[in-house]
Amino acid sequence: MKYLGLAAASVVALAAAFSPATAEAQQLRLSHQWSTADLRHNVAQMIADDLEEADVGLSIRIFPSASLFSATEQYLPVSRGQLDMTIYPLSYAGGQRPEFNLTLMPGLVRNHDHGARLNASPFMERLEELMAEDDIMVLVHGYLAGGFASKGECITRPEHMSGRTVRAAGRAFEQMLAAAGASISSMASSEIYNGMQTGVLDAVNTSSSSFVSFRLYEQVDCFTPAADVALWFMYQPLLMNKSTFDGLSAEQQEALMTAAARAEEWYLEQAKLDDTRSVEVFENNDVQIAEMTQDDFEAWRELAMESAYADFLRQVPNGQELLDLAFAVE
Repeated sequence: MKYLGLAAASVVALAAAFSPATAEAQQLRLSHQWSTADLRHNVAQMIADDLEEADVGLSIRIFPSASLFSATEQYLPVSRGQLDMTIYPLSYAGGQRPEFNLTLMPGLVRNHDHGARLNASPFMERLEELMAEDDIMVLVHGYLAGGFASKGECITRPEHMSGRTVRAAGRAFEQMLAAAGASISSMASSEIYNGMQTGVLDAVNTSSSSFVSFRLYEQVDCFTPAADVALWFMYQPLLMNKSTFDGLSAEQQEALMTAAARAEEWYLEQAKLDDTRSVEVFENNDVQIAEMTQDDFEAWRELAMESAYADFLRQVPNGQELLDLAFAVE
């Protein structure tokens, strides 16, 4: 009986050693291109912190600042299971899936709340079906907004671009702005400040956060921010390899989805605050603030339909179906 008691105790100890609460956590790798001060990194960190608190034998190791994969390379590693998770501008994968270019199109999204409705619509369901074919799923939806800044005259309508040299964020925007009479100068976000300073550029189109982080308020006279309406919205979700998710326990999946839901709500709130903060920074640096009206927005979108959208429809066989789904969302 003594030996049976010892054996039973050993079994209990062994089971405890390998229980979810005490076993070494399964670690997921998450890569992104931004610094640890960036909003998108904080979305990832929230999920990592919530998982640690849930204590379900699952953790996330974050690789920021493109330290694991370059900014544009991360979709394929996630698809192939070489990387578990990423926060990623989906339009970067437009080369693999041209349908994804719709997630950075002028005027497709009017404001953050409209973007949230798009994320919960049949339009996004169709994009998620395409991602699932690549063994990828969305954990956190999110759009970030942007605007224009310029030397001299403010930019609110297409005619304000005539004769300007502009750096635009995304091919579709380059097509639209060229159709408005602008000359396009392509460069990385980190080069915009020098471009404005040296006179290579006299206008720029980029995200609210980039306007602030690259101190563009030091080089411009007028800022047209994302407000009640904005042209520039970029879908930047947190993606995960679907097979990896399916291989988690039910408890781990539930903890991950609960953390993702909380992060998505916070992401939307902070994206709106990013726009507000950018206006405050530019005002504090004596930069004129211009507002785009609904009429301005419609003028831009009409021009975009003739240029960027027309090119999209030529390249994507099912493009009209996707556009119809997107435009059906009020």
